[in-house]
Parts: sequence; structure tokens; C-alpha cells
Amino acid sequence: MGLRMTSSVLKVVAALLADPTAQRYGLQLMEATGLPSGTLYPILVRLEAAGWVRSEWEDIDPVAEGRPSRRYYRLTAEGETDARREVAAMHQQLSRGTGSTQPGLTT
Repeated sequence: MGLRMTSSVLKVVAALLADPTAQRYGLQLMEATGLPSGTLYPILVRLEAAGWVRSEWEDIDPVAEGRPSRRYYRLTAEGETDARREVAAMHQQLSRGTGSTQPGLTT
């Protein structure tokens, strides 16, 4: 895999998994994850290098649209599969941690 699954990476992956076929641009992902651009974009670069995400620039006339072109990000088929596996593994680790009894406590 090659990706370190930090909480920030998991937030981005979860946002993309919310609708795996949708293309999202950076501002949408920042709003969905609560991450600043300086955190989000390096994660997207790493996800793309790992083959989990594909990006492409939208084909518009910025003058006619009155805004710059957006770069859209979308999970690849491999990325969706790997992302679901990683999210499931994280849920399993978290449920193990919360499901255990703490020593010294009696009920």
C-alpha cells in the first residue's frame, strides 16, 4: 500500500468514499473533512501517487465562467477497494479498543 493511514488521511478517504463515483474539487473536500489546504493537498498527492485517486483539470474557459479551472479528484477502482479495506481495519482496531474491559474496574 505505501500509505500511512493517519486520521487526516482517513478523513479524506471517508469523504471520497461517501460517493466513490463523484468527482470532488479541493474546496469541497476541505469543507467535508475540516482540513486546511496545506494538509489536504499533500494527502491528495500521496493518494494519487499510490494509485488510489485520479485527478483531472476541468475543461472550462475561466474568463467565461468567472473563476479559475478546478482540479477534480476521484477514487480509482483500486483506490475504492483499498480505502474500504483500510477504513474497515481501522474500525476493527477501534472497536477492539473500546470493547475491552479496563483492569481494576468492577461492575
